[in-house]
Amino acid sequence: MLASKRILLVIAGGIAAYKCLELIRRLRERGAHVRVVMTKAAQQFVTPLSVGALSEDRVYTDLFDLTAEHEIGHIRLSREADLIVVAPATADLLAKMANGLCDDLASNVLLATDKPVLAAPAMNPRMWGHPATRRNVARLVADGIRFVGPNSGAMAERGEFGAGRMAEPMEILAAIEAQFEAAGEGRPLAGRRVVVTAGPTHEPIDPVRYIANRSSGKQGFAIAAALARAGATVTLVAGPVGLADPEGVTVIRVETAREMLAAVEGALPCDVAVMAAAVADWRVASEASEKIKKGPEGTPSLAFVENPDILATVGRHPTLRPKLVIGFAAETENLLANAQAKLAKKGADLIVANDVSPETGIMGGDRNTVRLVEASGVTDWPDMAKDEVAEKLVAVVVERV
Repeated sequence: MLASKRILLVIAGGIAAYKCLELIRRLRERGAHVRVVMTKAAQQFVTPLSVGALSEDRVYTDLFDLTAEHEIGHIRLSREADLIVVAPATADLLAKMANGLCDDLASNVLLATDKPVLAAPAMNPRMWGHPATRRNVARLVADGIRFVGPNSGAMAERGEFGAGRMAEPMEILAAIEAQFEAAGEGRPLAGRRVVVTAGPTHEPIDPVRYIANRSSGKQGFAIAAALARAGATVTLVAGPVGLADPEGVTVIRVETAREMLAAVEGALPCDVAVMAAAVADWRVASEASEKIKKGPEGTPSLAFVENPDILATVGRHPTLRPKLVIGFAAETENLLANAQAKLAKKGADLIVANDVSPETGIMGGDRNTVRLVEASGVTDWPDMAKDEVAEKLVAVVVERV
């Protein structure tokens, strides 16, 4: 939902400013571009260095920055964002916003913007309840400013309790998503049915042993969650992984490749298939009914047969092929050549290719570096969190369906 959205975060001077570090991280995980304006007071609570490291962008602090203002920086900042978030929104900054005062970069940006503004108030309960603050908030609501919080609870000051705590980062994140959803931007895949596969498969050798791989399922689960946030009806067919079910997703748990194929076929028809699972290519020809023991006859010999090709089955289905079929290629050598061959052989529209050599840390890790392969060419994506890969891939899906 937030992939490629441009968020301008205005951090004012309150103890709750520390929560903005987590908010920035959560926004970036979801693919949003985050720029930050900090007031002079905000810098007493968190540093521009910390904020810039998390936002991966320059932090703006000075109205009279010669380089930025040569390009009328405060106007550009106020217009390039899709949404401005003020957190914490202190009593001082709310008063400036309500009365059109602009004596620093933050207040200038807020006065010059033509974009929606979401404010997360944070202040002492007596300040929040003061008639002046109530008048300012009422005026801002009338002007179209949206609010999230404040919450009630203990304050930083000893013995203080009441309404005034800034909303938690995940509450603010939900309010940001609701803002875009209210604008008709939050659920571009509403009405679309999607099937996703994730994780490894376990192919039994005997009752206690099996063939498997090192897939964690993290990328597939992240994709399913991102698709659900975009409004799709998602069925996730998951191999044996230790991950919680993504919110809003129907999860079917399986063990073997044959079980995964049956679950995928049972979920058809659909509009999009994202085959992210690392399915075992082979299984033993004959599973032993009892545990295979060491014996005088020596090391046992195992015969193998090929497992069904789930991606090819879906990509070349004669009647139920989805409009968009996306496969994954996890390789340790000749990444591009193998991915291009897989694209042609399996009947897929796109292949998400990644190098899973042990030194990359991708298989089982939290980050990924992928190449998007299609008939028309190859697009390289930089190293990013798997949640970010998921959001970018959802953006591609939205464009194609």
